[in-house]
Amino acid sequence: MTWLKPSWQAVLAILLCVVAFALDAMSTPEAAALAEPAATVAYPYMGTKGLILGLLLIAALVSTVRLAPLLEAVVLFVGAHVAAWLLVKGIGGFEGTALAPYFLVLAAAWLLAWRCVALLSSLRPAASGAKTALRLIIPAIFGAWILIIWEAVTRGAGIPFILLPPPSAIGARIANSLPILGSDVRQTIFKAVLIGYIVGNLAGFVVAILADRVPFLRRGLLPIGNMVSALPIIGVAPIMVMWFGFDWPSKAAVVIIMTFFPMLVNTVAGLAASGHMERDLMRTYASGYWPTLLKLRLPAAMPFIFNALKINSTLALIGAIVAEFFGTPVVGMGFRISTEVGRMNIDMVWAEIAVAALAGSVFYGVVALVERAVTFWHPSVRGG
Repeated sequence: MTWLKPSWQAVLAILLCVVAFALDAMSTPEAAALAEPAATVAYPYMGTKGLILGLLLIAALVSTVRLAPLLEAVVLFVGAHVAAWLLVKGIGGFEGTALAPYFLVLAAAWLLAWRCVALLSSLRPAASGAKTALRLIIPAIFGAWILIIWEAVTRGAGIPFILLPPPSAIGARIANSLPILGSDVRQTIFKAVLIGYIVGNLAGFVVAILADRVPFLRRGLLPIGNMVSALPIIGVAPIMVMWFGFDWPSKAAVVIIMTFFPMLVNTVAGLAASGHMERDLMRTYASGYWPTLLKLRLPAAMPFIFNALKINSTLALIGAIVAEFFGTPVVGMGFRISTEVGRMNIDMVWAEIAVAALAGSVFYGVVALVERAVTFWHPSVRGG
């Protein structure tokens, strides 16, 4: 039967759906209604249980037939996500009542989404637009399923809100707190993080050039850099607050300390990355230190420099937020997190974490895009 090509994800999803159907009730109210048919008991999935199982079974069975990978991926995407949406929507108002079939159906939908992502990853489109779309769609599906499983498990298992709120509650809190979140982002990211990031990286780069030019600086600074990079933030932040006050300059100072030495160490290593043959060639052209630096050694060091910039893009955000725990005006992401934890407003804490994660991802992505434009000649970029 050459027209069949079952994947293990599809086969396992079918088995899970069959077991869930055999176990019957997906929630305790439904089990109570089945036990007493005459009683009027409201329960979830009164009209959608068959639809959910049917969508998953049809998508899994279609997946076992030899189809074009893109068509199979579309069928799996629709079946898995519509079933997951109905599953999560149906448990609303019945939190904490889910039984084993609920989690089996969730696992079946996740397996079909896994198969969908595997198929999309195997595609090799020729058009650049299609390649870009795949690079965006695959991580988007992966991230969406983290949120779907989080939402379904917290609501189905009835996890207390104070321990772990579902993503829908966090999203609602973000939507209702945009002015507060905007002022926190302005204080933490646009002041402390950006200013500290620029000053720290620029200072590290300049000192690396000096250390490369003056050997005794290189021998003296690099061991100190390794020592300072190991300093804990919680030890440095209170000192910076005492020196520079409670406003954003003290947080920017922490960011400068955290970003200075990674840039210094990586730039010094990058300047030594050019080969001896290339440097000998520059010497045969009677090229001095500065022309050799600008035309050979700095271009060769660019992958190292951008590596430091990407590392520092996350370190800067972490440093600024942690530094705000030790003294800040009544604004800022770190201040909001520490304050709302004391008030047990856990959804606001997660909202700040989500905004910080989004900002950090955008920051890192911008640096990565600039790296691709500048180091287009490097094998890692040319290879895709």
